[in-house]
Amino acid sequence: MRDFHRPGRSAVHAVNGMVATSHPLAAEAGLAMLRAGGTAADAAVAAATVLHVCEPHMCGLGGDCFALVRPAGAEEVVALNGSGAAPAALTAERLRAEGHAHVPERSAHAVTLPGAVDGLCRLLEAHGRLGLDAVLAPAIRHAEEGVPVAPRVAWDWAREADLLQGAARDFYLPGGAPPREGERFRAPQQAEVLRRIAAEGRGGFYAGPVAEDMVKSLRALGGLHTEEDFAAVAGVWGTPIAADYRGIELLEHPPNGQGATAMLLLNILARFDLAALDPFGAERIHLEAEATKLAYDARDRFLGDPGRADRLAHMLAPETAARLAALIDPARTLPDPARATAAVHRDTVLICAVDRDGMAVSLIHSIFHSFGSGLASDRYGILFHNRGAGFCLEPGHANALGGGRRPLHTILPGMTRENGRLNMAFGVMGGQYQATGHARVLTNLHDYGMELQAALDAPRAWAGPEAGGLALERGHRPEVVAALEARGHAVRCPEVPIGGAQAIRIDHARGVLIGASDPRKDGCALGW
Repeated sequence: MRDFHRPGRSAVHAVNGMVATSHPLAAEAGLAMLRAGGTAADAAVAAATVLHVCEPHMCGLGGDCFALVRPAGAEEVVALNGSGAAPAALTAERLRAEGHAHVPERSAHAVTLPGAVDGLCRLLEAHGRLGLDAVLAPAIRHAEEGVPVAPRVAWDWAREADLLQGAARDFYLPGGAPPREGERFRAPQQAEVLRRIAAEGRGGFYAGPVAEDMVKSLRALGGLHTEEDFAAVAGVWGTPIAADYRGIELLEHPPNGQGATAMLLLNILARFDLAALDPFGAERIHLEAEATKLAYDARDRFLGDPGRADRLAHMLAPETAARLAALIDPARTLPDPARATAAVHRDTVLICAVDRDGMAVSLIHSIFHSFGSGLASDRYGILFHNRGAGFCLEPGHANALGGGRRPLHTILPGMTRENGRLNMAFGVMGGQYQATGHARVLTNLHDYGMELQAALDAPRAWAGPEAGGLALERGHRPEVVAALEARGHAVRCPEVPIGGAQAIRIDHARGVLIGASDPRKDGCALGW
């Protein structure tokens, strides 16, 4: 139990349904769907589309999504891949011939086809109950009426405003400046697009005036996108990958997601007695940092488009984790593994929802970097994500750029099962940190016995590719910093908090849902 003398927040308990996400208006929209008799899928899509308006630097119609779904009355979980591919005409050879060593992050060449709208429509078709009209109504209303900009969103918006280019500045810098905390942000053009989707389904986005606007805008920016590319976007249902961690079954999205990275990281950590270590001490942080470096190095070599990630079994094999764990020296750091050749990911939103019938959804949604590519369509202001910046240009690589290929994604929804029954839907935002974040949350819960909210609140550390050394949030003791530096870590305090998280646990014995929401964001868990 938390110390009620100290600042903090309690977990939320409910019995009929729950939604947890990073903005209160989105959580409220999802809860309204549940109270109206909708499913967890209805709630997740309602919340996701409201977040397009409330957190436009994080997600939008021009992005991608992944989801894990446990249907009502079943324990089998299904995975939805709502990520888009590179346009058919774009090749790594072309960019190398133009002198590029990497995909230019803020160019039209980094804009893969947006898969989110197709993915959200597929989720509702398979598991929704209320219909697009009802589910999109909250987002349409907020886009038309405007939403007061939340504190964390305002802070991010001001920091990232210079990334916006051309038409995007007109739509997302009202009056020429980022909106301040409490100012209303309106997106009437987005409301029009949402109304088209509500009336026509995915065809309202991937064909007709909206698709024409996106193609024309991208072509003018040097892109090779065609209307045929947009029409061909199609999400894919599949099967999650699973791994055991000390009796808990972790379910993750398969490639082109990076769920296998979290699993490899946990497989390495399982070789050590974490429970015997101080949860906020140097020994635990050092082991997690070294395991992170090794797991991410494997990710960068083995994962990519689903049709090319042929080393997945090797990555998840017990002997692979054992060999990597043997490389970790408790007293000193490893040399940094080769840095990834792909761009790093920063911005994402996550929605968890559970309904009264037992359906559970973990949905993660992103436009990759803050404000995506920084480019937007001229008529409707649809921000284009730059997920294609995650490709590499190395011939033969599993994550090599190619027309029709999906790039490696850092976003990953998560679920856990215990004794064959689903007991948690969760996810951790924060770019490349997400795989480490999954491992951190699970070890907080199962090695250290933390309550759900405490497991999200606890100070974080990060030693992955974009950390610039070992990033330690405020809250770690000075002697811990000194012990880590003595091991060779270049410790720094990051300007931006490390990630964010949402989680809903299902307490089967008591028939109760327990929700938690990361205080690093503006959101909350709501139930009824």
